[in-house]
Amino acid sequence: MRKSSRSGKKSGAEVSASHVRLIFALVIIAVFLDVIDFSVVNVAVPSIRAQFHSSLADVQWVIGAYGITMAGFLLLSGRAGDIYGQKRLFISGVLLFVVSSLAAALAPSLIGLIVFRGIQGIGAAISSVTAFAIFMALFPEGRERNRALGVFIAVLSGGFAAGAVAGGALTTLFGWRSVLLINVPIGLFAATLIQRFMPSLPGRSDAKHLDLPGALAVTLGLMLLVYALTVASSDGISSLQTLVPLGLAVLMLASFVAIESRSHAPLMPLSFLRRGVVLKANVIAIIVASIVGGTGFLVTIYMQQALGYSPFYAGLGFLPPAMIFLVIGGWGTSWFTDHLGLRKTLLLSTALIVAGSAILTQLSPKWGYIGMLPGILIWALGAAMGFPAFNLAAIAGAKRGEEGLASGLINTSQRLGFPLGLAVFVAIASAVDPTISAVSNSASAIAGFDYAFLAAAILGMLAFAISMRIKMEGPLKKDLEGMGSEVAETGFL
Repeated sequence: MRKSSRSGKKSGAEVSASHVRLIFALVIIAVFLDVIDFSVVNVAVPSIRAQFHSSLADVQWVIGAYGITMAGFLLLSGRAGDIYGQKRLFISGVLLFVVSSLAAALAPSLIGLIVFRGIQGIGAAISSVTAFAIFMALFPEGRERNRALGVFIAVLSGGFAAGAVAGGALTTLFGWRSVLLINVPIGLFAATLIQRFMPSLPGRSDAKHLDLPGALAVTLGLMLLVYALTVASSDGISSLQTLVPLGLAVLMLASFVAIESRSHAPLMPLSFLRRGVVLKANVIAIIVASIVGGTGFLVTIYMQQALGYSPFYAGLGFLPPAMIFLVIGGWGTSWFTDHLGLRKTLLLSTALIVAGSAILTQLSPKWGYIGMLPGILIWALGAAMGFPAFNLAAIAGAKRGEEGLASGLINTSQRLGFPLGLAVFVAIASAVDPTISAVSNSASAIAGFDYAFLAAAILGMLAFAISMRIKMEGPLKKDLEGMGSEVAETGFL
């Protein structure tokens, strides 16, 4: 790696001789907290709902607020790291994540929990995007980086499984607050050692402009949109209580577009997004992530509400699909893209998502867990293949020097999909059965789940249709041949 231009200062190469493995492990630990957060809290949602006597539509904000703020601040955080230095931002993000986790764990009300979860999402955005930049600085390009990247991906892919099992065990043994409290000692440990052993990584960007208005506009617009969907599930789409926040959401998102078109350093350059492959890849990312977020949430509710599982056994129920994400998401997709090509991999991925979701529409409590397992496994296989594949398509659509922008944008699209899918599917389930918020296994309640899974299948068909329109010809095809599986793995992050 490069030598430092300042005497007496250690560069990434010099540090690697003594501390690189420790720093690498600490970076993984910090990002691991973000990765497991979705599944660990997901399993605890029914317990949170029971304590606060809240509806299904209201409690989904515990996950949705986190996803929205994280999506809204990812690109801004990456820009801030370039300006102010990755180490400083990384530690700040971890500490914000830790403090908000503690506050959320002690929240006396559901609204307090939701607010602190939103702040937690901002901390996660800062720490996760700067963590990958630190990783890139630790290892030189080539064999060493590729090997470390494989470890990085495998560990993070396993976070979904670890979160599901840990969330179930912690909730059963110590209550739902423990799934948030566990972040505090782990985060403090990582931040303390990073501060001590990691060399300073000063900002490298000459431009000092941060598009904070853009980040606030898109975050507020998305929150208003999800709120409108939440209200629609109980009051109807044509009610004044729904139309007012929906109109405000459209206004805020339109203002975001206006801000981006005039900003000197926009979060999302509109000319970049208008490229055919980039736009298609990001739309597929939003759709697939929405299916994963919404379906994963409803399956958790179904296992605990309709099947009567404890949080622990519901967590164990996620182990088979989680292992698919670990194996296929961590290593298998590069094999598929190498042998089938990117377009066919995306088509196979979305077809499996459609098939798995369609099987889940036939759920019945008398089938038990075994009856729902085939649908979950097929759905998980498709989703695990899809995440690295559409990341590859998004990055391949970028020109040289735009890889960071492409990676940040596709990660934002993924994060955006989770809360949107959650809100849409919960709204559909609640519209079919308004009493679904109560613990019930009535026929109407089951129909609510079935219609939500049907919506997932229809969205999967849309993603399949878009995948068919991705053309792998000309310069794009040539770029992909040069990138190989390394970009596929990198894009998964």
